Amino acid sequence: MTAAESTEALGAWVSGLDAPDEVRERLSLVLLDVLGVTAVGAAQPEQRALRDAWRAPGGPAPLVGAGRCVSTDAAAFLNGMALVSLELDEGNKYAKGHPAAHGFPAVLALAAELDSSGADTAAALLAAYEVASRFGRATSLKPGAHPHGSWGVAGAAAGCARLLRLGPSRTAAAIDTGAGMAIAGHFDSATTGNPVRNAWMGASGTSGLAAARMAAAGMARNTGTAALSLGTLLGSFDAAELTAELGTRWDIQRGYFKRHASCSFTHPAADAVLALRGEDGFRAEGVVEILVETHALGAGLSGTTWSNRLSAMFSTPFVAATAALTGQVAPDSDLDDRAVQALARRVRLVAADDLTARLPAERATRVTVTFDDGTTLTREVPNPVGDADHHPLSEHDLIAYLKTWLPAQPGLVDRAVAVSHELPGLARVGDALRGLAGGVEEELN
Repeated sequence: MTAAESTEALGAWVSGLDAPDEVRERLSLVLLDVLGVTAVGAAQPEQRALRDAWRAPGGPAPLVGAGRCVSTDAAAFLNGMALVSLELDEGNKYAKGHPAAHGFPAVLALAAELDSSGADTAAALLAAYEVASRFGRATSLKPGAHPHGSWGVAGAAAGCARLLRLGPSRTAAAIDTGAGMAIAGHFDSATTGNPVRNAWMGASGTSGLAAARMAAAGMARNTGTAALSLGTLLGSFDAAELTAELGTRWDIQRGYFKRHASCSFTHPAADAVLALRGEDGFRAEGVVEILVETHALGAGLSGTTWSNRLSAMFSTPFVAATAALTGQVAPDSDLDDRAVQALARRVRLVAADDLTARLPAERATRVTVTFDDGTTLTREVPNPVGDADHHPLSEHDLIAYLKTWLPAQPGLVDRAVAVSHELPGLARVGDALRGLAGGVEEELN
């Protein structure tokens, strides 16, 4: 099928979407993660400063964890930025990025505006995830391109179209329009610490809303533009991926959750180092070199200096050194720790052909730590802890992490848990979602 034909089939599927119980259970877990991680990001000083500068008018949609409700579009943009600001958001290795972050902020903001039913909201969230993931599978971006704000916009459009109860053809038109609103962002914006990389995800939400509204107005058309925008311009596009195993494979069940505040490509290195810390013979003060062998996708994150937290989160040397010396890679890990800086300069990151050959099912990494007495310790991991295929995190695990990251707002985590459980059965979701505004103390008083 052509891109237009595949998108038409996808639109028909989205407009009538229904999912089995086990898929809805996984949705609950992903929703909890999205809500909690958004609140963690919202608590950062730079996010508070951005909200102040934005001057968003009051409205029906919550700024999760920020203490107030604003207009739908402002909520979609600002929640999207907060969600990805600390590199803690859920992702999917098969999509090669973050399907939920592309669409959930827009869907939740629109659901709050419309006061939609829980069943419609759940279906829209699933549509956003599955369509974004399929577009991620279909798209092979050119070297150097960052996935934020590109293929995932189609998912945001799909979720919003489902929430608006558009028919098959208009839903397809919304999806195709979203695919034509991709951002061409360079990966180096992340490694050099430019927060525009976070704004790309905010833009995904507002673009998805715009695409769905255009379709609702009868203005949007499905011409297969994804093959041009995501294919000809940004890389290559395989339209067959849009409908492969449609209705039988649910990518939301195959994603990963994060326990480290860093790019997912760095997580296996952190996991391996943390595992080695538990072995006899590991001496943090005696580490003289860390060799990290990884797959080709992660081999570029080799910077040994960083200018801010964003650039540090995309530095495997920072992550490996921080894990080795402190035992964690947290949202507040010290960027100015001189011992970490010194050890980071002794981290070597190299691509290993045998590990690259195991993509995409595995994102494997092998770490060898050399000590000052000449001894070495080696550990290889096939995937990050938290991947659905490797030590998946449970709801209990996620709650524990979120309460650690949000020590001042344990009640907000409890509300997020309640909403994630109760949402599908709610007659109306508006009040429940607005309750997630919660708030840091300064903004509530």
